[in-house]
Amino acid sequence: MKAVLVLEDGTILEGSGFGATKTVFGELVFNTGMTGYQEALTDPSYHGQILMMTYPLIGNYGVNFQDSESPKIQAEGFVVREKCEQPQHRLAKQTIDEFLKSQDIPGIAGIDTRMLTIKTRQSGTLKTILKTYDEELFSLSDEKHNLIESVRRMPSPEKNNLVAEVSVSQTTVINKETGGPRIVLIDCGCKENIIRELVRRDCLVIRTPYRITADEINKLKPDGILISNGPGDPAHPEIIAGPVKTISQVVERYPIFGICLGHQILALTFGAKTYKLKFGHRGANQPVKNLQDNKVYITSQNHGFAVASDSGPAEIKIIGVNVNDGTVEAMEHIKLPVFSVQYHPEASPGPWDNKYLFDRFIKEVDSRR
Repeated sequence: MKAVLVLEDGTILEGSGFGATKTVFGELVFNTGMTGYQEALTDPSYHGQILMMTYPLIGNYGVNFQDSESPKIQAEGFVVREKCEQPQHRLAKQTIDEFLKSQDIPGIAGIDTRMLTIKTRQSGTLKTILKTYDEELFSLSDEKHNLIESVRRMPSPEKNNLVAEVSVSQTTVINKETGGPRIVLIDCGCKENIIRELVRRDCLVIRTPYRITADEINKLKPDGILISNGPGDPAHPEIIAGPVKTISQVVERYPIFGICLGHQILALTFGAKTYKLKFGHRGANQPVKNLQDNKVYITSQNHGFAVASDSGPAEIKIIGVNVNDGTVEAMEHIKLPVFSVQYHPEASPGPWDNKYLFDRFIKEVDSRR
């Protein structure tokens, strides 16, 4: 099988195809993690995007049945320099090719991912088509022009309400036998490891759709609220009318912890603004300076939008910044038990520097139970 990657600037790269035989659209984004390709592929925050790994060899430890962050692959397509055909790991159940094929997701290998990474850093995130095909049934030379025109006409994925496409449709209760704190988890595209971290701390987790209302939250009688990660533009009109409005009505009533998109939703709740980054932060090695203890923590990140540092009200205090570019990474309310981080403290496979934030949240919750 052959494959082609077509970018909106007219760049065309030919490689070998793997996974499904299919044509997909999305934004090309890169992840700098050396491990964690299974977790990245299944992270709902990648919905609407074609994921490229900068590490040159992918699939060397295979795919297992326990490390996924959601029930399916969320990225639209997968781009790698080289895929491993013979993985070695005691837990491996599938190759990366088999994993993609089983979930109808296409991939391309054998192309210059270093060049593409440099291009993305210079030009910004680009709209892209990934097409895998049987060479005997498709002529790339005849279709190049059509593919370029198609990708240029494609609207940016965040024009859609991507959160609505990945959030759960019904409320479920997890770990219901516990006597621990009741946490409403607003699912905007939640990673499974957020739930695992709450359960490890003996929480009863009430996982709700992203459009839950303030009245519905109050009826659930939570001890605290966690707003999850998720894809897309935090200032999308349906997000403003949904979770941002809801949080504004309950923010003075409960301890609240926001992660990634949840951090941005909290910022918008208090009147701050968000903006799209040139190429986003995606990887497992982003340094964040904690302005409270003056230490640098290594974090896992996956976001294409950020909170504008000069747009927040006086009651919101910035407590963490990205060492590389100074963007806002953490904030807290000066009076209310409300705080948030742009990065992922639940990160798996790592780093684990920031899991203490769940302990901080539960401490805030327990002090008010």
